Amino acid sequence: MKLEIGNFHVQDIVFGEQTFYEHGILSINKREALSEIYEDEKITYADLVIARPGESKRIVPVKEAVEPRCKVSNGSLYPGTIHPIGTLGEGRTHALRGSCVLAVGNKWGGFQDGLIDMSGLGAEQTVFSQTLNICLVAETNETFEQDQQQKKNKALRFACMRLAEYLGKSVKNMTPEDIEEYHSQPVTKRNEEVQKLPSVVYVLQVQSQMIEDGYNSLLYGWDTSHLLPTLLHPNELLDGAIVSGSFMPSSSKISTYHHANNATVKALMREHGETINFLGVIVSNLNVKMAHKKRSAKLVRQLAKSLGADGAIICEEGYGNPDTDFIKVIEELEDAEIQTVGMTNECTGRDGRSQPFVDLSTKATALVSTGNVSQVLHLEPMETVIGDLESLARDGNSGGWDGSVKEDGSIVMENNGIFGADANAGNHYKTVVEF
Repeated sequence: MKLEIGNFHVQDIVFGEQTFYEHGILSINKREALSEIYEDEKITYADLVIARPGESKRIVPVKEAVEPRCKVSNGSLYPGTIHPIGTLGEGRTHALRGSCVLAVGNKWGGFQDGLIDMSGLGAEQTVFSQTLNICLVAETNETFEQDQQQKKNKALRFACMRLAEYLGKSVKNMTPEDIEEYHSQPVTKRNEEVQKLPSVVYVLQVQSQMIEDGYNSLLYGWDTSHLLPTLLHPNELLDGAIVSGSFMPSSSKISTYHHANNATVKALMREHGETINFLGVIVSNLNVKMAHKKRSAKLVRQLAKSLGADGAIICEEGYGNPDTDFIKVIEELEDAEIQTVGMTNECTGRDGRSQPFVDLSTKATALVSTGNVSQVLHLEPMETVIGDLESLARDGNSGGWDGSVKEDGSIVMENNGIFGADANAGNHYKTVVEF
């Protein structure tokens, strides 16, 4: 399976009379772009605002992040969601690198929404301070969930994907500035030299704990709460097979942007055929009932064993209750003599003295911490707020509380509410220090 991602490196974004890309500049016809948004009758108000790295701008509440892309051949973007069901991972996809579409609430926020600062201390917490962001600031008539702490945010999240595709189509018929190529033979068709290398599998545990459909991550449009562990070719993930949900606190959330740019999977693909034999991606869910946790863990083990894995990397989206799913999978893989490394964040309490994981095991001997959700941040005021600053304290944001927002616009909050701060898929600036 061969996937080409043709890159166009965006240097700046402006509004203009036409939507086109030239010499590193993405020009957007705002009226035309918004007409794509208003195709959904649930959208009652929408505007587009540009946020550049280094600007004194604060964006909140952020609900989703999607990279502007378009499929040039072999399929359509996000099948099963904004397009009919199909498959991904082959052909050509074009991407406007360095840019990102953010779905932002004009008023209503929630537990799962986040904050992005484009400068200052807050900018050090998330990669989205370094992207050129097209902020889709909008309201919907989804009044049934306006006063709910947990929101599906469906209209805004799906509008974000449609806008990202509209912008991506501006480069559909152009020659890319460079091309990333991802290619690997089926597991049984690989040559002898590759077969001799250590075999590695990547286990991706996506957020799927809500019983009602609409909150959880989607795999080809399928709600992952109904999922049994499933094997994907890495190309499928990098081509957009998984769409982020609307449940997990935003520092732990793996956005749709993160899934399509999963840094760990890209690193494994670079090493494939050189130092490792990368077998693929096992997508597993995160469950509420213990029986379901055990079932998924055992099925992950069976898939990894059947593939002949020597080693595994497991990524957990979230913390708390999902820690048990995370540890159960590690135990099952280690019992099968598959050496396993876990990647997840911690919840140590604001004083740093609490147990960082709900569950742990002596078999979990190699863990990578991607951050502490309880870290308290003191953020200076920004000149411009895109969205609704009061939502941080008013609407149950996982990192805010009554009194988080000060009169001068400064903030005291937990890392928990910074969008994409811990990025368990590997897309962040943080590093690990051993004491």
